Amino acid sequence: MAKYQSMNPYTNEVLATFSSPTAGQVEDAISLAHALYQKWRHEAPSSRAKTLHEIANNLYKKQKLMAEIMTQEMGKLITEANHEVELCAKICDYYAEHGAEMLTPEPINSNLGQAYYLKQATGVVLACEPWNFPLYQVIRVFAPNFVVGNPIILKHAHNVPQSAALIEKIIKQAGAPEGSLINLYLNYDQLNKVMADSRIQGVALTGSERGGAAVAENAGKNFKKTTMELGGNDAFIVLEDADSKILKQLLYSARTYNAGQVCTSSKRIIAVKSKYKEVLAQLKDTFSSLCAGDPLDSKTTLAPMNSYIAKEKLTSQVEEAVANGAKIFYQYPEINSTGAFFRPIILTNVTKNNPAYDQEFFGPVAIVYEVNDEDEAIALANDSSYGLGSSIISKNTDHARSVAAQIETGMTVINGTWISSGELPFGGIKKSGYGRELSNLGLLAFVNEHLVIDMPAK
Repeated sequence: MAKYQSMNPYTNEVLATFSSPTAGQVEDAISLAHALYQKWRHEAPSSRAKTLHEIANNLYKKQKLMAEIMTQEMGKLITEANHEVELCAKICDYYAEHGAEMLTPEPINSNLGQAYYLKQATGVVLACEPWNFPLYQVIRVFAPNFVVGNPIILKHAHNVPQSAALIEKIIKQAGAPEGSLINLYLNYDQLNKVMADSRIQGVALTGSERGGAAVAENAGKNFKKTTMELGGNDAFIVLEDADSKILKQLLYSARTYNAGQVCTSSKRIIAVKSKYKEVLAQLKDTFSSLCAGDPLDSKTTLAPMNSYIAKEKLTSQVEEAVANGAKIFYQYPEINSTGAFFRPIILTNVTKNNPAYDQEFFGPVAIVYEVNDEDEAIALANDSSYGLGSSIISKNTDHARSVAAQIETGMTVINGTWISSGELPFGGIKKSGYGRELSNLGLLAFVNEHLVIDMPAK
């Protein structure tokens, strides 16, 4: 069986298989991308802005096809897939409108002479991307680097090969030069060789801790700059003055969006004592109201997991948590389907000696904690090896900001959950990785800050 296989997790139908490229095809791809980098070095970033707008327009034109392929390959709800396409088009438009301005030379105040630094492309970037957001994960690396002048070699997840192929096609059809983004179905040996190639100047990875560690080790040995967006175990902190209406709205999506397969979804619900029962009741109402079915049907609200392997892993984690003392507060009824559905579940009584305490549950599992006060909530939120995102629910925004400043994480949303936009930096700390994507920070991830100083004659 080919390593790259497109299989519908709702029907179990194998849609397509793809083989890895030959050594010659890999060499041709890197050579083409590197040649484009050399050409772009002599062109202004503004020259690529119009093309990014055209890519955004083409994403809108191909929205139905792109959304359906993503849904068929990894099971996300068609409504969520459509939103993903729209978000990616907006990201392209954002960098088309602001990217060139972000890359203007930065003046430096110095008594030694007139100084500034240039923001220059560094070369071809290898993007290793996951399956949970097949388009978004790619575009948030591609769009800023396209403006900068860094071509992309894409190594996408093994279960979304059709999505990867369509993304490459959409970018080409919009008028981007050959080599702007090249999709390669690399096997692991090929991936390591590509990282070692001197023409590859950076590696952007979104994925698991294990994958991140392996890529970081290889990239480090070859002196390649990397950005890592890894797992998350985000805290959702409910303070005493949390608005019940807002809380209800947020809990609906906190563990169900993308079937809970989001690195920044709220996996640890931490409620102060006065809000604990309300949170449990709202979560139960949310889970019990879901409608499992065909993710291509707009009426479906509970999608399958991306694969049976993912379902089995999550099932094993839950069983281990319960065996170590966790209590099941609620679980969704049995689902009469051969699809890779996981029944949403609410766990309580997870103590520090339970393996679940510091694990990422990548699916519709809500672990709810009761704490006595705000200080305990902050301490519990920070007692994690992860540090990607967090949420704070409170009517007092100023106070919520002071709480946010005490959370060890890369992102905090007040009275909201997962959010993404072109102007907002995305990334974490600890085992959640390092570096940022999107915003001006993401634009500069693989940029050479080239100092130039004009020394006065003596």
